[in-house]
Amino acid sequence: MTQDLLARYAGNVPRYTSYPTAPHFSASVGPETYARWLGALGPDDRISLYLHIPYCDRLCWFCACHTKQTLKYAPVTAYLAALQAEIETVGALVGKGAKVSAIHFGGGSPTLVSSEDMLVLKGVLADAFTLDEHVEISVEMDPNDLDDPHYEALAAIGMTRASLGVQDFEPHVQQAINRIQTFGQTKSVVDAVRARGVRSVNCDIVYGLPHQTMATLENTVSAIISLSPERVALFGYAHVPWMKKHQQMIPEASLPDGRMRLDLMNRAAEMLVEAGYVAIGIDHFARPDDSLAIAMAEGRLRRNFQGYTDDQATAIIGLGASSIGQFRQGYVQNNPATGVYEKTVLGGELAVVRGFELDDADRMRAWVIERVMCDFGFDVAALTGRFGGRSAAVIAEAQALAAGDPMVRFAEGRFEILPAARAFARSIAARFDAYLGAGAARHSAAV
Repeated sequence: MTQDLLARYAGNVPRYTSYPTAPHFSASVGPETYARWLGALGPDDRISLYLHIPYCDRLCWFCACHTKQTLKYAPVTAYLAALQAEIETVGALVGKGAKVSAIHFGGGSPTLVSSEDMLVLKGVLADAFTLDEHVEISVEMDPNDLDDPHYEALAAIGMTRASLGVQDFEPHVQQAINRIQTFGQTKSVVDAVRARGVRSVNCDIVYGLPHQTMATLENTVSAIISLSPERVALFGYAHVPWMKKHQQMIPEASLPDGRMRLDLMNRAAEMLVEAGYVAIGIDHFARPDDSLAIAMAEGRLRRNFQGYTDDQATAIIGLGASSIGQFRQGYVQNNPATGVYEKTVLGGELAVVRGFELDDADRMRAWVIERVMCDFGFDVAALTGRFGGRSAAVIAEAQALAAGDPMVRFAEGRFEILPAARAFARSIAARFDAYLGAGAARHSAAV
């Protein structure tokens, strides 16, 4: 069965954190369109902010994020001045009454930002936007950056969720990916944030890393479980050296093959479920009382550029170089070149350089793909209720897929992936992607 699944589904496909995916964005959507979409936000809208910090004081070789290494703080200072300028410009364009319900600091390494600058940044956000009284604030954290002043500053800005990348605790694996982080360091962060009132901790585990074995992964998962995080993300390493040149430091011969990757993923998932976590979509796990598990149970699970989420915001505003925003009308992306981004926003202009404006067919397929990624299927009644007669094309595609693929079924008004194939939801979602194959985009392995 395993070999059959790999043969059928284990190609390279998008992660489907958006539809259409970012390679299909174009310069036809620019600053003027973005300004119009911001102004259309109003009292009925809830906004999620994503702030990108594209700097690290060490470069992890497995990383596929938009970031760069710096051993000096001066570039960070310059970047933060530009980021604050963008916040002020964007905030002034947002329609009156729209409230911010969530803020996410990502990177890069947001905890590279000094405690003083983090406090200033939160103040600029509070001045530029209307923050909900119970705004959720999540921060990606690197234990090597943290000390007591950092912890106090993060508590002062109201951090509600701490997210720690662990990957694998085995020293040999860590050396191969240039990410040295001991269990003791990780535990000290978890203890420190919980002592300061943070009620949710997320830990990331990565399978498919160089020199990783079943034993090293099992040891890592056991260690993570001992920390009792509220959420665990289990990601497959995306080896894309054509996109991220530093990944060339990782010899392909050191990577597990497709069968081993699947075995590693299945074993980690098994251990997490045995420990009481609920499986969320293809790569997240949560305590049963966590809001992510509750959202899945209630059919409210979402998927965006940050992965699986219970965030019900109607708009995501991306701030910082390369950041992506999501609106009812479509997507926008800022200039990824840090220097150009800084010059643009310091000049009082918007940094958007590309995007995608959705039509009704795009919205329909986006909904279908999100439901396949979140719920492993979709109800025909819900589809037709939202999109009417235009749903016929997708329904026909689902029926044809079920007729030729024993791992999916179409019955009793529902399209569904069978449990044995749910790890390959990306590959099945791709069957509904009208843009797949258009252009020269290259993607990572499905599992």
